[in-house]
Amino acid sequence: MQKTTDIDTNTEALMDGLGTAARTAAHALALASSETKDLALREAAKALRRETRTILEANARDVEAARATGRPASFVDRLALTGARVDAIAKGLEEIAALADPVGSVLADWTRPNGLRIQRVRVPIGVIGIIYESRPNVTADAGALSLKAGNAAILRGGSESHHSSTAIHACLVEGLEAAGLPAAAVQYVTTTDRHAVGLMLTGLNGAIDVIVPRGGRSLVERVQTEARVPVFAHLEGICHTYVDANADLGMAESVVLNAKMRRTGVCGATECLLVDRNAPAGVLPTLVKDLLDAGTEVRGDDAAVAADPRVKPAQADDYGHEFLDAIIAVKTVDGVGEAIDHIARYGSQHTDAIITEDAAAAERFLAEVDSAIVMWNASTQFADGGEFGFGAEIGIATGKMHARGPVGVEQLTSFKYQVRGRGQTRPG
Repeated sequence: MQKTTDIDTNTEALMDGLGTAARTAAHALALASSETKDLALREAAKALRRETRTILEANARDVEAARATGRPASFVDRLALTGARVDAIAKGLEEIAALADPVGSVLADWTRPNGLRIQRVRVPIGVIGIIYESRPNVTADAGALSLKAGNAAILRGGSESHHSSTAIHACLVEGLEAAGLPAAAVQYVTTTDRHAVGLMLTGLNGAIDVIVPRGGRSLVERVQTEARVPVFAHLEGICHTYVDANADLGMAESVVLNAKMRRTGVCGATECLLVDRNAPAGVLPTLVKDLLDAGTEVRGDDAAVAADPRVKPAQADDYGHEFLDAIIAVKTVDGVGEAIDHIARYGSQHTDAIITEDAAAAERFLAEVDSAIVMWNASTQFADGGEFGFGAEIGIATGKMHARGPVGVEQLTSFKYQVRGRGQTRPG
């Protein structure tokens, strides 16, 4: 048996303590009133605004380290905070506080012929383990959503955002304590030892009820391979936008450019543009030119290369690739059917969109594309819990069990059956 190192021993002790504290806190949160949870969120938002300077100073350390190690610009963009971004995080907490509390809501209510009344009632899951990488806003979003749903959270952010996430977490703790809730309701893993991730995946001796990974392919694959507790899978955002032959060109230009270039490093960014081969002659050249002029590297098929000399010939692995950068793959297809087939082959079941004025084509696309989010005449960058009215999200779940799409407050609950009788016994 391999000898456990001292740092592993220390990490194991740390993680065991977090698990024990989280389980105790989860019990308290499950019984907490809506008013108490909402107060904690509002006080945390106040702390975020008050501590903006401290948070930005911590973030500057993370950004400087990322640049020094040669991280790409898209990575730095995901990591970087500004005063406006910190304020947006605070607003997100306030929006979550304003949401209806799902805990205790009755999903179904019926009475059996024998007089038994049965109700299906929403309840917290328990302890949520969230493992994420470079985006420090996830610290606030994940902690706040878990809290609103009555769950305790153990957060393990990436080492690249460690200083930023630590500063944000301190504000969450301040909110919890101001509301009289246990500080252990939202815990942040202070060690950057990667052994901590492996320990979380084992469930911390039964403390963790579900794991939510948010990051790149290597992280998600590790979680899915090693986890001994249920996982809300968040795979790559290989998102497509299909421009149909009957698309409005002005709308297509606006939507495609936004879908790719608004923020290239988010999981909802379009990574592949599909254009109907039967579209009017000027559609493909116009869309390609718009992208190139905006600073996008375009890698396309023969038709795309012919449309503009700046287009690079696409390689086989450009299709089905998450660039997370100002790069896009372009391909022409024979109608909506071939677009659906391409997405089925190369997509990641995240978010895919059709641009068209043909309602029949749109409805076919909406029905047949098997992704968590399917859009008609809208940018894929709307794939976001905040834009869905959820206040925030922990991630976009691309699996099909329990949670799918933006994982918000309701998706972080389970249910139980409450049965009320009057002394009924079951006949032999």
